[in-house]
Amino acid sequence: MSEEQVNQENVEAAGANVDSTPSLEEMLRQAELNAQEHHDAWLRAKAETENVRRRALDDVEKARKFALDKFAADLLAVKDSLEAALATGDNVSLESVKSGVELTLKQLSGVFEKNAINEINPLGAKFDPNCHQAIAMVDAEGEPNTVAQVLQKGYLLNERVIRPAMVMVVKGK
Repeated sequence: MSEEQVNQENVEAAGANVDSTPSLEEMLRQAELNAQEHHDAWLRAKAETENVRRRALDDVEKARKFALDKFAADLLAVKDSLEAALATGDNVSLESVKSGVELTLKQLSGVFEKNAINEINPLGAKFDPNCHQAIAMVDAEGEPNTVAQVLQKGYLLNERVIRPAMVMVVKGK
């Protein structure tokens, strides 16, 4: 084979390669289309993220606004009982008033139980500064740093202290 024939074959092979590979303009157009697709997908993802964030904020706001809705509805029955007790005439015996107050207290205790509000009454328990507020130290029988007297009960809401119990603690000897 002559050198001229080899050159001719190389030119033909090069021409075949040029025809099978896209031109620079075609590659640029394809890259621009890909970039536009990615940009559109990014915009959609950004919009969806913003929508999810906005919905979450709305849900949090609604939860905060109506968190006490059920609890307040439960307390209405207690209020109604107290109002009914006050609406009775003057011819009410002390025993019937006491009975009505006991029933109302039982109703309120039921509301507390239903809403996970628990009483802290630590008489005789070891003093715990997380749940108790010491008002004074007293000389009394018993182990030092135990609760000798409860002045005011404390309360927990879902195991979290909402009011510590006010107590008097036994002094060490």
